[in-house]
Amino acid sequence: MTPHSLTLTLSFLIASFCVIVLALYQYFNNQLDIPFVGLFGITVLLINYFIGRILVSQYINRKIKPIYNIIQRSKTNEKKGLSPKEFNTNVIENLDSDVESWASSKNEEIESLKSLEQYRKDYVGNISHELKTPIFAIQGYIHTLLEDVGDKKLERKFLKRAAENTDRLSNIVSDLEMITKIEAGVAKLNKERFEIRQLLEDVVQDLVNQAEKAEINIKIKNKEHEEYYIYADREGVQKVLINLISNSIKYGKKGGETVLNIFDVDEFVLIEVSDDGLGIDEQHLNHLFDRFYRVEKSRNRNIAGSGLGLSIVKHIVEAHGQDINVRSTPGKGSTFGFTMPKA
Repeated sequence: MTPHSLTLTLSFLIASFCVIVLALYQYFNNQLDIPFVGLFGITVLLINYFIGRILVSQYINRKIKPIYNIIQRSKTNEKKGLSPKEFNTNVIENLDSDVESWASSKNEEIESLKSLEQYRKDYVGNISHELKTPIFAIQGYIHTLLEDVGDKKLERKFLKRAAENTDRLSNIVSDLEMITKIEAGVAKLNKERFEIRQLLEDVVQDLVNQAEKAEINIKIKNKEHEEYYIYADREGVQKVLINLISNSIKYGKKGGETVLNIFDVDEFVLIEVSDDGLGIDEQHLNHLFDRFYRVEKSRNRNIAGSGLGLSIVKHIVEAHGQDINVRSTPGKGSTFGFTMPKA
């Protein structure tokens, strides 16, 4: 009930009581004057209404104002410290909807915080596991060497394994540092005009040995004379391509093929990297770009890498204001695609 309707109801009840009392008094004294009684009732109704409206509004405002100010303050704080709206009697009529809206936004905020907290716990657990693996390996090899094995060949083998795990540890830290810089906006993009097909060929040349060992053929589908110039950070795009093509080799099937495609899409150039490997179940697709996320932990743990490759890819692409997507069919393979603006 609004202050207006509440005051009107109370005024009507008081005026009705006064009219009844006056009418009974005049009736029993044989002085009943209906016009006078009616005018008296209207006068009492109006006086009570205006006085009651002021008193009721002041009372309600005094009780509700602190609550409403808290709601307004929380809203304006979310909008970069703008001053709260002036409180007036009109807001009382909309108070229900304001409170419901505020409560709904707070519930969403709480759910979001819960989700972030769970993500933080998972992230801390994952990074701890990833760091422990090379650290424990290094500790094991060093402690064994300290026991004076006496076999030079075995000692060299252990030192080589320890060095490999040290490199892996260094890669994890470097990748984490890169992601942190990109997220903080510290890492600057050195954008320039360059031809994407030529960069693809350079990356393929760098990964040819890895592909040959895995018995996977890498193929650029576009014709050699076709040129696609983009405006982007060359080093960043190169890192994206290295990660995607390297993953297609790691997780592709032996004797399979990695196909690279370039498409002209209006103001953008779309680059796709496809493989004919095992593919990825749909339940994993939304988490592929999470840090340290692995589709099959027991199988992928043995594959070299920091576990941050796809997360870095996503950050670099999004730093250019673009999107990366993935589509996959279990048993048939996966395709990763991202866009870059044309030069």
